[in-house]
Formats: sequence, structure tokens, C-alpha cells
Amino acid sequence: MVSINDNYLKLPESYLFSDIKKRVTAFKELHPDARVISLGIGDVTRPIASAVIDALHEAVNEMGHADTFRGYGPEQGYQFLQEKILIHDFHDRGVEIETDEIFISDGAKSDLGNIGDILSVDNKVAVTDPVYPVYVDTNVMGGRAGSLEQDGQHWNRLIYLPCTAENDFIPELPSERPDIIYLCYPNNPTGTTLSRSELKKWVDYALENESLILFDAAYEAFIHDENIPHSIYEIEGAKETAIEFRSFSKTAGFTGLRCGYTIVPKELKLYNSSAEKVNANKLWNRRQTTKFNGVSYIVQRAAEAIYSPIGQTQIRASIEYYMRNARLLKTALQNRGLQIYGGDNAPYIWVKTPNGLSSWKFFDRLLHECHIVGTPGIGFGPSGEGYLRLTAFGRYEDTVESISRIQNWNL
Repeated sequence: MVSINDNYLKLPESYLFSDIKKRVTAFKELHPDARVISLGIGDVTRPIASAVIDALHEAVNEMGHADTFRGYGPEQGYQFLQEKILIHDFHDRGVEIETDEIFISDGAKSDLGNIGDILSVDNKVAVTDPVYPVYVDTNVMGGRAGSLEQDGQHWNRLIYLPCTAENDFIPELPSERPDIIYLCYPNNPTGTTLSRSELKKWVDYALENESLILFDAAYEAFIHDENIPHSIYEIEGAKETAIEFRSFSKTAGFTGLRCGYTIVPKELKLYNSSAEKVNANKLWNRRQTTKFNGVSYIVQRAAEAIYSPIGQTQIRASIEYYMRNARLLKTALQNRGLQIYGGDNAPYIWVKTPNGLSSWKFFDRLLHECHIVGTPGIGFGPSGEGYLRLTAFGRYEDTVESISRIQNWNL
């Protein structure tokens, strides 16, 4: 008899975005002539920058010649990409890290899920609430979340850190000590950020309590405010207590190419069952060399092109394109009298539902009356109830059309 990992059976049968797809499909079947605009799932719409396309073509051509063909690459990533990351993403911001602390991967989502491989099932986990569902679901799969409570929202072994309008979406330090703390800033789904002083509180807390911060910085390229840190390693002491995850998916339109990276500092020490310190960098390196064959040479050359002068110009243009959408959406919704958060340093708009509507009821109204798809806040956790997330990753023309529909909407 083959046994399964019973933790998978604890997960709700359907995933948030699957539920959305079902509702949108049913609506389209009933209204085949309706033009539905999606401002829900956060996929990008801009074409990949021409500098990246040129690098892809050149790398493909290299693979067709015996003297430039490449097979398996280093599991940690090619040095040419690691060095570009080192200089442009960290050294230029005064952050000192080394190339062997950079692990190239197929995206932040994969690494955020896989990091649990090196962490004990006994660790107590804290998540901000609302939260990117992957943080919770992968801990359910790994056996750290416990059981789902009767409300269908809370897991009994997780520590929830509510982020609401009442606390300006800034999580408070937990009263119960967690071993692992997930932070995502700029935040998905709320679009909010942490200042340098606010992030320092978390680093100081983690150092004092010997906790590990898993810092998701997938949206750092969208930061405009100079007072907001792009990396947790801009905070003194963070290399002793944090792992940082980055992605090219939204920054450079790599949702289809798949590439990102994770920083595991050599200063970071964890504990084995005998309470002896273990180097986290070596653990992650062992995991990657065993279970991952690395990102393709072609894709890594494409990622390298992002850091060229022309690549940087083109990437910034795409980021500004999306942030223009965010500003337009935020202004239009505020003009309709809605309470809006985010959208300044992140491509997400967090909308307070009007008149006490639930997240799903507001979703349905927006779909049926405006033919616009958002993401119900309740899908991101208990504190997401009463909110709806909109993304700025749509086409500009669709954003303008959405605004026109909302302006004429009888709220």
C-alpha cells in the first residue's frame, strides 16, 4: 500500500484563482458578447524588451554550434548573471554580498515553496494577513500549519499578523514568538510598503528572538519612494537573520521565461536538533544541487540583458507603463468615493468594498455590472475580507476602458 502526504488533503479543494476562473467562465457562457477585462490575476501584458529578445536569439544561436554549445550549467547559476545581480541590485545600493550567496532559480514562487525543504516541520510560522497564498499553502503541505479551524480561514499552528486600514497595513510585532516570519514588501496583495525604520523593527526583533525572516522582494523594482528599502539587507544585521527572494517575472516580463534568484547569506546560521549552528547557505546549496538542475543558459543570458544600459532603459519604461495604470486606477476609484490603498510603490490597488459588501459579493457586482475581474480579498486570508485587489498589469487601453466603466457605475 502506497501512503500519501496527508497534509495535501488538508488544503481546500479549490485554489483562489481556480474559483475566479470558474465564475468568469460561467459569466461568459451566459453573456458571450460581453468584453470582460481582467484586472485580477497578476500576469504581465507588455512584450519582453527587445534587448532581452536579442540576447535570447544570440544564446539560441550559440547552442547550435559545437564550440559554444552548453549542457548542464551550475545549479547555483552562471557567474555572468550572478555578477550583474551583485553589482546592479546590491552593490549599487551599498549592500555587500558575494556571488556564492546568489542562487539563480526559475522564480521566487518556486524558492518560497522549496525553502521549507531545509526547515524543520516543528518550526512555528508567522504570516502577514492578508498574504500571498503560497506562503500558507506550502506550509500546510509541509505540515507546519496544523489544521484548518472551523471558520475555514485560520490554521491553528500559524501566527497571523493582521494588516488592515486600522494599523495602516503595518504588521505589529507578534506577542507569540515565531521561528519563521514571512514578509512581502512591496506587498502583494495590499500594494503597501514598509519604511526603513519599520523594516528595522522586524530585523531587530528577528535578531533578538533568533527568528528567520523570509523576505519576498519580488516587486522592489516598482518602488519610487527613496525612503523605502529595496532589499532587507539595507538594514544592519539582516544578513544574520533573513533570506531574500527576487523575481524577474514582473520586473522584466519573465512570467513565461521563468527566472529569479534567492539570496542566502553565509552569515545566516540555523540550528540542528542538537542546538548546534548550521550554515544556511550550505544547506540551500545542498538542496539545490540535489533537486535542481539550474535555469537554462538561454534564459540566464536573457536575464543578463536586463542589466545592460539599453535593457535598463527598456525595463524602466515597462515598469512606468504599469505604474501609470496604477495611478490612473487609484485616482479614478478615489474619485468615485472608494477607499483605496497601495498603487504608489507597487502595481497593486487594494480596494475597500463599499457599503459593507463581502469580498465575493463585490467581485460579483464588478463582474456582472462592469464586466471587470478583480481578486476577492478574502482569498488572501481572514483580514482580506471586505477588500478586493486590482492589478496594474493590464494593457493601458483596457485600464482606460475599465475606468470609463467604473465612472459610469451605479455604486
